Amino acid sequence: MKTIGLIGGTSWISTVEYYRIINQQVNERLGGVNSARILLYSVNFEELKPPADWNGWIVTADILSGIAQRLENAGADCLLLCSNTPHIIADLIQQKINIPLVNIAGETSKEIANKKFKTIALLGTKFTMEHFFFKEKLLKNDINTLIPDEAGREFIHSSIYTEFVKGMFKKETKRKFIDIINDLKTKGAEGVIFGCTEIPLLIRQEECPLPIFDTTLIHATAAVDFALKEHFAII
Repeated sequence: MKTIGLIGGTSWISTVEYYRIINQQVNERLGGVNSARILLYSVNFEELKPPADWNGWIVTADILSGIAQRLENAGADCLLLCSNTPHIIADLIQQKINIPLVNIAGETSKEIANKKFKTIALLGTKFTMEHFFFKEKLLKNDINTLIPDEAGREFIHSSIYTEFVKGMFKKETKRKFIDIINDLKTKGAEGVIFGCTEIPLLIRQEECPLPIFDTTLIHATAAVDFALKEHFAII
């Protein structure tokens, strides 16, 4: 079994889910009392909140690259950023390490392509919805992306940073999210990417009007596949 390196804390709410899913899947696949070999570096999210401009992202990339190098030196065989938004700088971090960085957008895109969906809704922070880093991976698989209107994007972004990262998941927020998803469904979305690792804690599949692509689950599963060498390929 290979060792999985996790950079978590962005937020710790979903990092807990990564730890649970990875260990649960390793145990299900191997049986006994098997669990995953994990090296976790949990940051202080207050110090690494997404910056407003690209210069700020360069600074963040330097910080996260240093952490990635520490995990590699400690024995990690692969690396995961336990959040969607920092993947804006995933390529910069990958350049600084010699182990693969498992890309959340790339793995999610493969899942959607396997379902043969061609139009997908994307929910997440404004960075994830508005920047190209996630959409680029989808386009490589001939998948078109729909995002909410400006008001919807603002609501989702605000909910993530004022509620979800603090462990708050309100019924009224869930209703608004489902309204937004329904609107994207009428515009042609065949499924919806929960492109924030906390959104799966708000809405379950049975509550959602579209098939869900849970980036937390997909990403964590890819890490287990890598650790157990199950037909894994980095994209």
